[in-house]
Amino acid sequence: MRRRDFLSAAVAASGAIMLPGGLALAAPAGVAGLTSLTVGTKPIPPEERMARIAKLQRLMVEQEIGALIVESGSSLDYFTGVQWHRSERTTAAVIPARGDVVIVTPAFEEPSIRETLAVSGDVRPWNEHESPFDLIVGALRDRGVKSGAIAFESTTRLFIVDGVREASAGAYRIVSGDALVKAVRLIKSPAELALMQAANNVTLAALRYVHDNVRIGMRPEELGAMIDAATAALGGEPGFALVLLNEASAYPHGSKQPQTVREGSVILMDVGCTVHGYQSDISRTWVMGKPTAKQRKVWDTVKRGQELALATAKPGVPVGAIDDAVRAMYEKEGWGPGYRLPGLSHRTGHGIGLDGHEPPYLVHGDTTPLAPGMCFSDEPGLYIPGEFGIRMEDCWYMTETGPKLFTQLAKSIDDPI
Repeated sequence: MRRRDFLSAAVAASGAIMLPGGLALAAPAGVAGLTSLTVGTKPIPPEERMARIAKLQRLMVEQEIGALIVESGSSLDYFTGVQWHRSERTTAAVIPARGDVVIVTPAFEEPSIRETLAVSGDVRPWNEHESPFDLIVGALRDRGVKSGAIAFESTTRLFIVDGVREASAGAYRIVSGDALVKAVRLIKSPAELALMQAANNVTLAALRYVHDNVRIGMRPEELGAMIDAATAALGGEPGFALVLLNEASAYPHGSKQPQTVREGSVILMDVGCTVHGYQSDISRTWVMGKPTAKQRKVWDTVKRGQELALATAKPGVPVGAIDDAVRAMYEKEGWGPGYRLPGLSHRTGHGIGLDGHEPPYLVHGDTTPLAPGMCFSDEPGLYIPGEFGIRMEDCWYMTETGPKLFTQLAKSIDDPI
């Protein structure tokens, strides 16, 4: 049983929410009544993964690169379907410019790797006393890559690159595979967009549930456990739940100072889940009780920032121009300048897909032109150190005619979900 299904069953059966350390929190009435929003969603089919590999191989032939080596991580999943964790034991794919994929993995992991391998290919196991790098080099040679350039996916750890270099006695010229991978992963397919839509539907519904059930005296971990339980009941796999209360909301990733919900508290929640590996990322901020005039003004300014980001997004526009437009508007109203506080200290948004953060980025200087199928977050928060911060975040994707939101922007500080 998958973790998501187990959590859903547990929540439905008991209505309890598990806190860190195994403590149970009695769930507010109704969590057991939440029903899955992901019934009928389908994982990426093998045919689509094979098409990804074919595109990658065409690019490698054009650029005279013999193969791409991809270790465990989202790109391994993207191309092969193999979902594996990183450890000191190397699991990696050799994707040759011509021929089938080869997966090199520890021998005792071979059954698990074969279980998730979704493309045609060969699995070559290595025992504990053997070198995985010898197998990688052997796979390269078997696919006709005996010299010349080979690329490594950009997050591959150095010991793997060095191991291949040593095992091949320096036969290959090592190059970055970053541009190759981006050229394939950057544009999302209809199947990918559908999974991201499902993930966003789950997260927004979970946030609505928490908003309706938050109570005075609650701590961040209680709100986080509540969002995770709601996410599981709604059919998503909980990913992360950042809960920032009061002054902690002034720091985008929070503070270690203890906080509880009180009358007048600013509650900032940044939440995401996955559906068949594809991610959501939504933030909402509201006030417990009646907002102050200052809180209302800052909230309204952030919403205008979100709207301006979307209005700036047009096919062919450099993604960094979105950040520039929002920052210029903020500066006219006295925030900043630039990335200074009080103001917007982080980029306006990031790419999203199998990874919660992936290129390109809505940040000054990123010249990547917007193209249909690219996916981003839209989160131009404002932060006042020592007081509070406001962040709303919704994800969207580019179309031929402009941006399309996965979730509608929050309406107001009084109707914040």
